[in-house]
Amino acid sequence: MKIGLVIVGDEILSGRREDQHLSRVVKMLTSRGLCLSWARVMGDDREDLVNCYRDSFARGDVVLSTGGIGATPDDLTREAVAEALGTVTERHPFGVELMEQFSRDTGKELTAERYRLIEFPKGCDIIPNPVNKIPGFSIQHHHFVPGFPQMAWPMLEWVLDTHYADMGDVGYREYSLFVKGANESRIIPLMEQLMAEYAGVKVFSLPVMDENPRIELGVKGPQLLAKEAFAKMKAGLPSLGLEWYRA
Repeated sequence: MKIGLVIVGDEILSGRREDQHLSRVVKMLTSRGLCLSWARVMGDDREDLVNCYRDSFARGDVVLSTGGIGATPDDLTREAVAEALGTVTERHPFGVELMEQFSRDTGKELTAERYRLIEFPKGCDIIPNPVNKIPGFSIQHHHFVPGFPQMAWPMLEWVLDTHYADMGDVGYREYSLFVKGANESRIIPLMEQLMAEYAGVKVFSLPVMDENPRIELGVKGPQLLAKEAFAKMKAGLPSLGLEWYRA
């Protein structure tokens, strides 16, 4: 099962806010032996969001989604998810209890606008929010949290530890080295050889263009396979006339 990330907000696309979620989610996943397969940044456009979620539901991926679940008119994630699933939004019963507790704790009136915060697609489950108790929601391995990092991150940690604790591969490893002064065309045959021989391992090449041009070349996958493929990579570079050093 692949894991995807959807980051929702016009403010990211316009540059008014800088995304902080991608790098943090990658770290969360890596620490649990998981990896991110794809990520999308989406604007506040209902049709685009419907199409995005309809596609990800059809793929059967685990999806972490940040943003767009507030109470203002530009928060469209809840309705887009409901439309993508062919259902409707409704006040979540436990969400109502949380909102009532929020009102008692803060003294804030429960207006129709505040109740909108717990109007979720029918059949969803609650994601607890340790900051202000106003929840996110989960449905069909899709998990929706606010855009605010201080809320989103602990909520996503809870999702991963509650629902996917047994999904990670603690033996997943990544190994890399630097190749001096090479261009990628010289290492392509070696990369193709390794990919053909080690089907469970990914091979990557990342050129570094500065005063000391080099390529970061590496492998990632299950520890034993990745280690074996990395050893073969190191052994194969000298035959191509290439020098390498540790990353």
